[in-house]
Amino acid sequence: MSVAYKSVQWNPFKQRYDLVLAGCVLTFFSTFFAVGKLSHRAPDSISDEILLMRAFGVAGFVLLNITLCIGPLARIDHRFLPLLYNRRHLGVLTFFLGLFHVVLGMGFYHGFGRVGPLQSLLTSNTQYRSLSAFPFEVLGLLALAILFLMAATSHDFWLKNLSPRVWKSMHMMVYLAWGALLMHVALGALQAERSVVYTILTGACVVMVPALHLVASRVGIAHRPRVDVGNAHPAAQGTWLDFCDVSEIPDKWARVVTPPSGERIAIFRVGDELCAISNICAHQGGPLGEGKIVDGCVTCPWHGYQYRAQDGCAPPPFTEKLPTYALRVESGRVWVNIAPQPPGTFVEPAKINNNRAPEIADA
Repeated sequence: MSVAYKSVQWNPFKQRYDLVLAGCVLTFFSTFFAVGKLSHRAPDSISDEILLMRAFGVAGFVLLNITLCIGPLARIDHRFLPLLYNRRHLGVLTFFLGLFHVVLGMGFYHGFGRVGPLQSLLTSNTQYRSLSAFPFEVLGLLALAILFLMAATSHDFWLKNLSPRVWKSMHMMVYLAWGALLMHVALGALQAERSVVYTILTGACVVMVPALHLVASRVGIAHRPRVDVGNAHPAAQGTWLDFCDVSEIPDKWARVVTPPSGERIAIFRVGDELCAISNICAHQGGPLGEGKIVDGCVTCPWHGYQYRAQDGCAPPPFTEKLPTYALRVESGRVWVNIAPQPPGTFVEPAKINNNRAPEIADA
């Protein structure tokens, strides 16, 4: 992110990912079109244009829900992390599916009048106070506008220049798009659709997405290490905390400290040494403490960004830096100074075999 930008940096994994994704979408379209033709015979046959429009709409709606489920699934089970790695590809594809759905719909229903299709869509129905006759198309346009904003800013160029905090806040609007699409479907297709398939699908999405996020939050709380603020070292004026036993930190992995205030701290073990850095990745705020040491560097489980554990710096030529924290080992216990050092500050690793009383510096 801090070195150079390319349109799409396709590595072999991303190529396989996108090929599988394209194959799944094409299979879905083929199946949807075939089933639609077989189930809607004369005199209830459906034109190819309407069937194709429905296929794009259903595919985009399903893919958006899958995209929103990947995050909590990866928190619940790390085997879903490969899906999270290229989640932005799913989001961009969702936008294009929605765009084709809207273009077909506007052309088929609003493309043959005296006014333009967009003007016709916005002015032909203004019954906003009616639930049964609500202009649900406007909700679809709102969702598409949000998805366009997210797709247009999906590249790391925007993430870098907008700042991760602003970029992440903006992309959280995907939940507004999700809600608008649910209402679009509920007030549109479900009003006239006689098949229960669409109703069941929509209801499953309404339940599944919030349920997975709730379960993921519960899992995060259950796995979050507890810190007893009362265990602060008496000579350190409350900045040092007795966190855990050395044996509780596996080699090349981490445990996460949740201090009374400030950011979470990831304490990594590398052989007989311990290092501590911020738990928040500089890329998209990923949980570094859920990653591991790869090639000597802390590796974010979300997108593979790496940092040296001793100084929180990304390896050259990258320039991202994270705050670091001082550690001590006393009688087999890990003590962490919750006062952060400036990003990129080298901190001498704590030796696990050194059991002498630590020299605690005043805050």
